[in-house]
Amino acid sequence: MIEADSIPANQRPLHALNRLAFGPRPGDLAHISRTGVERWIDQQLHPESFLEPPDLTRQIAAMRTLHMTPVELFVQYQIPVRQASKDDTDAKKMARQQARIVIQEAVRARIIRAVTGPRQLHEVMTAFWFNHFNVFAGKGPCHLWIGSFEQEAIRPHALGRFRDLLGATARHPAMLFYLDNWQNTAPNAPGSHGKFEGINENYARELMELHTLGVNGGYAQADVIALAHILTGWGLVRRENQMRPRFGGFGPFGFHPWRRGAARAQALPGTVRTSSGFFFDPSRHDSSDKILLGHQIKADGITEGEDALDLLARSPATANHLSYQLAQYFVADNPPPDLVERMAQRYLASDGNIREVLAALFASSAFWDRRCYGVKFKTPYEYVISAVRAAGSPVLNVRPLAATMARLGMPLYGCQTPDGYKNTQEAWLNPDAMMIRLSFATGLGVGRLPLDRPVDEFADEGGAMRLAALATGPVPRMEPPDPSQLAATLGDLFSPQTADAVKAAPAQLRAPLIIGSPEFMRR
Repeated sequence: MIEADSIPANQRPLHALNRLAFGPRPGDLAHISRTGVERWIDQQLHPESFLEPPDLTRQIAAMRTLHMTPVELFVQYQIPVRQASKDDTDAKKMARQQARIVIQEAVRARIIRAVTGPRQLHEVMTAFWFNHFNVFAGKGPCHLWIGSFEQEAIRPHALGRFRDLLGATARHPAMLFYLDNWQNTAPNAPGSHGKFEGINENYARELMELHTLGVNGGYAQADVIALAHILTGWGLVRRENQMRPRFGGFGPFGFHPWRRGAARAQALPGTVRTSSGFFFDPSRHDSSDKILLGHQIKADGITEGEDALDLLARSPATANHLSYQLAQYFVADNPPPDLVERMAQRYLASDGNIREVLAALFASSAFWDRRCYGVKFKTPYEYVISAVRAAGSPVLNVRPLAATMARLGMPLYGCQTPDGYKNTQEAWLNPDAMMIRLSFATGLGVGRLPLDRPVDEFADEGGAMRLAALATGPVPRMEPPDPSQLAATLGDLFSPQTADAVKAAPAQLRAPLIIGSPEFMRR
């Protein structure tokens, strides 16, 4: 039953597409009208119930680096850089250029899935959780592991149990390196030496402040220290201490993991090593009992860390923190406290089942409140993706899209701080950003973005300059979106003032006006 203050029934499909998806593509509104909004939402909550298009599946399968482990990526793309002689600048430059394919494929996969994938809620939640567990690609070897982090740690758990998601991120080399836990070592431990000479609190602090409890989650500095001690020895596969350096320096993955010398090395009792590159080193672990958040954590090697993650994932503070963030993303910048409370209770009752928390959110009156319709200002990522979806443009070349996101201050995998990008209006609404958005709307609306051109055409050093020239040059490079179809795709979105302006504009400017309209800036 639709309540008096709810979004009208004819606007609900568009509202659902703007919140659970990255906006509508041509035909989406008609599809949801036939299917029913409630059924479509249920399908989106269960993406495994329908297949992705074969073409999308083939494209993702062809991106080889997405399916490599962090160890394989390091061996294939980082070791050649290390092996190149300092005097051989050409060899080092070539090795670094070859390594760029890893981040390029990660960016391409993310954008292609978001633009064309039918499992839109899963894509939305993948982006949401990556941002929640942010890792900066520009730190050390993280540029090699970003795609693996998203593919293996985030994507499989985006709609599952939060505890599984938390554990997957905690063990992934990208997170271990980004927040320095790979160096976290108990003082005076047998394995303490070199870069492994003491407690590093970085990951422990962000684990509680950002990933779980929240800044007001009831923990103290003593809990940060205790958690850091609990997580000592959680790190990366490395050469054994008695082995001579093979590639120089002592760092992550500093030996080939399949060398016979490493295979012969005797592991200490309690050692844990995975094919992904995670390594628990008991020789660097603090083997004493600890107190975390008033709970005793008995000395038990790696199990201490798992117990701590259990404790954090099941905390009411975590339930409240995550529920607030989800409500802020899907409902309003300042979500209703009673909605957050209901979501938190569902989180606790379902043992952190993300799908059930979202189902409760989408069934709430707050989600369908007319005051929340079209009020969320799109982030640069959401704006660019939603524009290409609405235009129905074929996307073979994602570089103009990624470049626009970067110009708008939101480069994919480029957030340096662990708190990720904001999703509120105050972070993104400013005059300079609006000019860039309008420039992008013009380029897309008149067909000057070479999205349908194979990316190989821009692979040389002059490619970036040619892309920029094509985006602003006088000759269209692709078929521009039809204004009438574009307006129909977006449904009953525009104010009378916007509709009149579009109608009065020359035909070639109508699509840019739609994509650059105030209404399209929001979701």
